[in-house]
Amino acid sequence: MRVTICENKQDLGLQAARLGIEAIRSAIEKRGEAIIVLATGVSQFILYEQLVASSIPWDKVEAFHLAEYVGIGKTHQASMRAYLQNRFLDKVGSLRAFHPIEGDAEDLGCELKRLNDLIRNKKVDVVFLGIGENGHVAFNDPPANIDTTEPFILVNLEEKNRRQQVRANWFPTLESVPLQAVSMSIRQILKASTIICTVPDQRKARAVAMCMFDQVSVFAPCAMLRTKEECTLLLDRPSSMLIFGDRR
Repeated sequence: MRVTICENKQDLGLQAARLGIEAIRSAIEKRGEAIIVLATGVSQFILYEQLVASSIPWDKVEAFHLAEYVGIGKTHQASMRAYLQNRFLDKVGSLRAFHPIEGDAEDLGCELKRLNDLIRNKKVDVVFLGIGENGHVAFNDPPANIDTTEPFILVNLEEKNRRQQVRANWFPTLESVPLQAVSMSIRQILKASTIICTVPDQRKARAVAMCMFDQVSVFAPCAMLRTKEECTLLLDRPSSMLIFGDRR
């Protein structure tokens, strides 16, 4: 894992976009296609502004996304599908394919099978990622299942994560935040050729320290990223304060 400290959130987003565009273009040049996994959240805003402004031939790109809440529809303000539709899909034209996670499917077992069958044998080129305040990646909250090899799994959402969603104004109250989500598993994320992980803000400083220094365990899911050589962790000064202090 490589660590890059950016001066501010704007620079952080630009660096993530530059790395992502390079990786997508490289995959298209080599194989005629690229398969990517999309993240959501405030940390990704600038990234998507840059991606949609690029000249990537999106008709050669197939996309999955990391997670979706169970039981909320695609028009809900907190829906990951709505986020991606508004900030990415509507602006890039036609992707070769986009595979949404239907968190409100009547049969979640069938939905998991559909997603897993779609991605299981594909070579994923790029995963765009963030880290939650509790150290989650995708929605793999501690204690996370770090051993499963299933690509997508049903997960329980920890209260700290659910409170984060309220503070970010995705939901009005803790009670309105779903208790479960469908999430890409950690081992599936690590299978990608390139991971670009964007983590701004002081509120993420403890999670960054967890990623860098905690023992890899179910209680520190983000620490699994240290096992991935082709992973770039992009931080701003506030989010890196516990790992570098004033020595930067």
